[in-house]
Amino acid sequence: MSASGATAPEPPASALHTSGPPTKGEPAHGIPGLTHASRGTAYGLAAYGLWGLFPLYLQTLRPSGAVEVLAHRVLWSLLICLGVLAVMGRLRWIGSLLQRPRMLAAVSVAGVLIATNWTVYTFAVLSEHVTEAALGYFLNPLVTVGLGVVLLRERLRRLQWLAVGIGAVAALYITLDYGRPPWISLALACSFATYGLVKKRVGTSLSAIQSLTAETLVIAPVALSVVIWLAVTGQQTFGAEGTGHTLALAGAGLATAVPLLLFAAAARRVPLSTIGLLQFLTPVLQLLTAVLLLGESMPASRWAGFVLVWVALVLLTADSLVHGRRTRRAARAARDRQSSLAAPTVTATTAT
Repeated sequence: MSASGATAPEPPASALHTSGPPTKGEPAHGIPGLTHASRGTAYGLAAYGLWGLFPLYLQTLRPSGAVEVLAHRVLWSLLICLGVLAVMGRLRWIGSLLQRPRMLAAVSVAGVLIATNWTVYTFAVLSEHVTEAALGYFLNPLVTVGLGVVLLRERLRRLQWLAVGIGAVAALYITLDYGRPPWISLALACSFATYGLVKKRVGTSLSAIQSLTAETLVIAPVALSVVIWLAVTGQQTFGAEGTGHTLALAGAGLATAVPLLLFAAAARRVPLSTIGLLQFLTPVLQLLTAVLLLGESMPASRWAGFVLVWVALVLLTADSLVHGRRTRRAARAARDRQSSLAAPTVTATTAT
């Protein structure tokens, strides 16, 4: 999950040219004393921590509006990605992508969805609705499960049904507390969950850097058109608000790419269950940032709604951990049975 407007968590990125993992307990190369898994956890904490603190960075981009920020985020991210691919000697991959219409269509849809997510999130931060944005990323896992049921006909286990039910009650309660539906939260949760669904269909055929390159590439013409339109109409802040502001807007690309690459490094080193737990760091930091640093109000009644969401997430996480443990245990038992069945055959062959 990227929270804070970053691209969604992906499977391990096979195209980033790293060596195989060290053996269990072996110190990770480059970080003395850390095992391979510990290094992955550190990368994950860094990625989700940066996403969680992203509202503070967006605050420095005022007086730019959400659309201008999005345009520069797309264009500078694309330039960074193209630079990384050039260093890796993989620019030719773009040509092969253009020759695969189905893959290109999928990443185009993903690009539109993540651009929508980024725009809504940026608007939320610049309009002082960070708490509502944080709620959106808390709701995201529940919406993802709901999409799995509706679109993929997935069957839920009891704890999952209970979690979704509590989440629905929480959304209704928060709607009544706001006096309106929490549109920002729902837009962020739905756009990000749908983005994740599209990414699942794409599968592991693209690495993290390739995904970000493709998704920014397909929406770059729109982003460039926005920048040109703002310049022609005299509404552009890039270059008009001082050197610091100009560098901050350009840095939005780096702020997008770095957490994603850290996440890709983490996903290749730690189990998905660990990633699932780490992802909650982002909305927690967003919420704390909004209340403690940005001065957004959070009445007690709204805290109650958040608590309901957290209860649902605890149930969902517990179910995931228990189910994962049972699955691994069953797989281990199956391997043991195969080994025991194969043992007599090996012995007999050796005897003859």
